[in-house]
Amino acid sequence: MPKVSAKKSARPVSVKAPAASETAVAVGRRKSAAARVRLSLGKGDVAINGKPLEIYFPEYEQRELVVAPLGAVAKEKNFDVSVKVKGGGKRGQAVAVQLGIARALLKWDEQLRKTLKTNGYLTRDPRVKERKKFGLKKARRAPQWAKR
Repeated sequence: MPKVSAKKSARPVSVKAPAASETAVAVGRRKSAAARVRLSLGKGDVAINGKPLEIYFPEYEQRELVVAPLGAVAKEKNFDVSVKVKGGGKRGQAVAVQLGIARALLKWDEQLRKTLKTNGYLTRDPRVKERKKFGLKKARRAPQWAKR
């Protein structure tokens, strides 16, 4: 009996850019915030949970965080962004949306990876709240110790 190789042939995976009517969908997370991002061709509108960007994130710094990946690749006016975000605080949500937009841009055009990666938009921040341990008051805070 001839030996049959169980290894599959390595076929190149083709990543097809979405057509004009299609959307690129991606997820971004930070702490307990999760953002589902839909990116489609348009005129630069950003809607978060059905509200305009300026209403949902009234602080300038948070708005800049959200649109930073689009600015890095000079596509602010080329895409409409629709986001559903929940959990966490406003800052965590803003960073989650930023990661989701960067990942959606990457699905749209793989050529943008170098720019997004060097600016740090494709790296998920792994820091989360540490759990409380038994015998302690918080994650690391021990009860006060008295010698006598």
